Amino acid sequence: MTTDRIPLAALEHGTPFADRHVGPRPAELARILDVVGVGSLEELAQHAVPDSIRESDLTIDLPDPATEVGALAELRDLAGRNRVLTQMIGLGYYGTVTPPVIRRNVLESPAWYTAYTPYQPEISQGRLEALLNFQTMVADLTGLPTANASMLDEATAAAEAMTLLRRAGRSKSNRFVVDADTFPQTIAVVETRAEPLGIEVVVADLAEGLPVGDFFGVLLSYPGASGAVRDHAALVTEAHGRGAKVAVAADLLALTLLRPPGEIGADVVVGTTQRFGVPMGFGGPHAGYMAVTKGLERQLPGRLVGVSTDADGKLAYRLALQTREQHIRREKATSNICTAQVLLAVVASMYAVYHGPEGLRAIATRAHRMAAVLAAGLRAGGVDVVHGEFFDTVRVSVPGRAAAIATAAREQGVNVHLVDADHIGVATDETTTRDHLRAVWTAFGVSDGLDPADAVDALDAETADALPGALLRRSDYLTHPVFATHRSETALLRYLRSLSDKDVALDRSMIPLGSCTMKLNATAEMEPITWPAFADLHPFAPAEDAEGLLRIVADLETWLARLTGYDAVSLQPNAGSQGEFAGLLAIRAYHRAQGHGERDVCLIPSSAHGTNAASAVMAGMRVAVVKCDDSGNIDMDHLRATVAEHSADLAAIMITYPSTHGVYEDTVREVCALVHDAGGQVYVDGANLNALIGLARYGRFGADVSHLNLHKTFCIPHGGGGPGVGSIGVRAHLAPFLPNHPMQPAAGPATGVGPISAAPWGSASILPISWAYVRMMGADGLRRATLTAVAAANYVARRLDEHFPVLYTGAGGFVAHECILDLRPITKATGITVDDVAKRLADYGLHAPTMSFPVAGTLMVEPTESEDLAELDRFCDAMIAIKGEIGRVAAGEWPLADNPLANAPHTAASIAGEWDHPYTRAEAVFPAGQDARKIWPPVRRIDGAKGDRNLVCSCPPIDAYSG
Repeated sequence: MTTDRIPLAALEHGTPFADRHVGPRPAELARILDVVGVGSLEELAQHAVPDSIRESDLTIDLPDPATEVGALAELRDLAGRNRVLTQMIGLGYYGTVTPPVIRRNVLESPAWYTAYTPYQPEISQGRLEALLNFQTMVADLTGLPTANASMLDEATAAAEAMTLLRRAGRSKSNRFVVDADTFPQTIAVVETRAEPLGIEVVVADLAEGLPVGDFFGVLLSYPGASGAVRDHAALVTEAHGRGAKVAVAADLLALTLLRPPGEIGADVVVGTTQRFGVPMGFGGPHAGYMAVTKGLERQLPGRLVGVSTDADGKLAYRLALQTREQHIRREKATSNICTAQVLLAVVASMYAVYHGPEGLRAIATRAHRMAAVLAAGLRAGGVDVVHGEFFDTVRVSVPGRAAAIATAAREQGVNVHLVDADHIGVATDETTTRDHLRAVWTAFGVSDGLDPADAVDALDAETADALPGALLRRSDYLTHPVFATHRSETALLRYLRSLSDKDVALDRSMIPLGSCTMKLNATAEMEPITWPAFADLHPFAPAEDAEGLLRIVADLETWLARLTGYDAVSLQPNAGSQGEFAGLLAIRAYHRAQGHGERDVCLIPSSAHGTNAASAVMAGMRVAVVKCDDSGNIDMDHLRATVAEHSADLAAIMITYPSTHGVYEDTVREVCALVHDAGGQVYVDGANLNALIGLARYGRFGADVSHLNLHKTFCIPHGGGGPGVGSIGVRAHLAPFLPNHPMQPAAGPATGVGPISAAPWGSASILPISWAYVRMMGADGLRRATLTAVAAANYVARRLDEHFPVLYTGAGGFVAHECILDLRPITKATGITVDDVAKRLADYGLHAPTMSFPVAGTLMVEPTESEDLAELDRFCDAMIAIKGEIGRVAAGEWPLADNPLANAPHTAASIAGEWDHPYTRAEAVFPAGQDARKIWPPVRRIDGAKGDRNLVCSCPPIDAYSG
């Protein structure tokens, strides 16, 4: 008897990861392709992707794919190469304890990390409430009335504050004064941002008073980078008297003990919430913050969560003032930030919810007392402590000995801040212990004079606090009940669960948002980010401490370059918008290096994402809009005319490929050639790279630079609207102009454009996610993912076209990885709007596609490769059923003002009482196609206009908006 045996070598490797990442099984894929009208994925590529760019024999030099077990084993080995010392460097990055209940149930929970920006607020109430808690926490601690829902980091928040003060103030000056006692990375990022805008940054020692001359704004630090705690009240008053506004970079933990900047008249307060339970992670991601005084709230950059009511008058949350967003204001936008660090903001807010005001005060007091005792021990040993008043950072003067002492500290397992040859800074935090103090004393050579048995207690007993009495905080904070209700782990666990149950994330439904690429964030990719060997690294520690993580950085840079056809990659930009900015700065610097500083015009198609235009303006360029034709493609005649008009001053064109309309335009090579022939550079927005990997490469069909959204194509989760990574790839001639960083020379070229983010490698701790994805997929798996995504989009387009016409297609009627459904004829004929359809999808248990972008009155659908056929059909069946409901409205069976679409979404409470609608309760909440995975929206449709008219951006009273 013979038996067909599977070779042991095949059994050892198990199921390839690509088979887990790609949703459709072989039989399902065959069905998809049959509906699309092709016989294979390769035939689809031949039909959909223009011959002019498709590399049919493309071979990408990547390692053979690893299994999940194998990739995690490699990552553990790389983690083992890192040297995690006790980090007492400070400078905005501190040891913190992430409560395990928050780490497991937020940071490591797909209910939180797979969510997206809450564009559909009715099914995003959980994360919106968490963000409102964040805003309340920041507003309370800073003493200002309004805070936004997080910034990218402290340095970019400071840069945003600078531009906010400039546009909000009345001063005609272009000078911005920065206190010299500010974190060096913050000064550097501010200078990078200021130069293209014609802002002169004046760095001055403000302990000596404000400089002479006029200026529009001032940036103070509280405490200073040196640790000094100074009273800035007189400076703020003088600045206001001279017509300037004031921003303060403040340590949020210190503000639990110190008088808040809002009480001395600060106009803006910025900083980071990293030390509120978010690991250092070699620099990020962390949630920055910004709070503003009354009158500036409507000019806040980024996201702002506001309070409104739903159709029943029930309190509800939404993103406020959305007309400020870049896709509305475009080149008139004053900031290019379109996302935030939501996941990290949620962690920070829950840290405050869990500890409450007294818990935060205790943590801050502990950190301060550790610093006071540390300083007392140093003084007892004859060491000169520079400042007598400080919070948690002790600066000492050791002429000529600083380097030797820093080395001695490393031998004791501690990293300190080597300021210069004569000074050292040592920072304490929530994790500092007595042993750490003793290690520092040993490094300074003063431990012999201290009794090791009781030195800490003895010094503690005889050492006063080092906080100025006049600056001690008198005002209350975190008085809302949410910060006093969830102190036990049981209470917080249930609170977190109750919030996540109010949301729709990828763990409950597909999220077919066009332009956003909501693909699987595999658990094996996510697992390493909380490993201490990655999470506990300080970004300014010697690079040798991060050998393993820097190997991940190097691998990713190499792999991304090979996948895109570029010659060099920078991973520093910590959002797609920041990648755009960095890429345009590189182009600007290149033209200047060539002696063509006059080239400052950036061409942008009318279909482009609004951040493109905002980024161009930030980079010192003028925007010229290029029209699109009736098919959604770049109007080539208008492009030729515009290029000719700007032949002498053309800097660049920014295009998205495939286009924002979801089409592989077959003229892209001609577009690139036209711009190059006129002396310009080509920027290709990488938002839609998920439709190109393995098929074509930007750097090979004419692009010079692109940002690559690792939170889209390379599986970093969106986290409710952040974190993101907007790495950029460039051709060789632009490589010298990539971002660099003053705190880590290895982070970029010596001739670079300056830092874009606070940390040298941006959000370094989440780079293992993308590393694992590429490592497990391999070149063939990545190509398969691309083609499956294209197949899924074309399947949806084919199934829905007769019900909701697909607005744009390429040659042969194919789309790329997303399609735009045109609802405008339906609205014109019936009055049913795109909003009605989007809200009705929530009753079907589905998240809506992208609404009214890039075309008003449409839905842009991107299913991704990760969804199986059943989920694709669930969405298509729901849309077809909704079209049937629209037909009943059109036929007069249901009135326009009272039908399941106009009243959607329906809550459980809405069907519990009297019912006087012309449709049944079952039709309301269990519509056709609804399966057992019923999702109950927590609120009905929200009144957005009311929330904007009556702007409330912090936790309201418990009984607010009742009835």
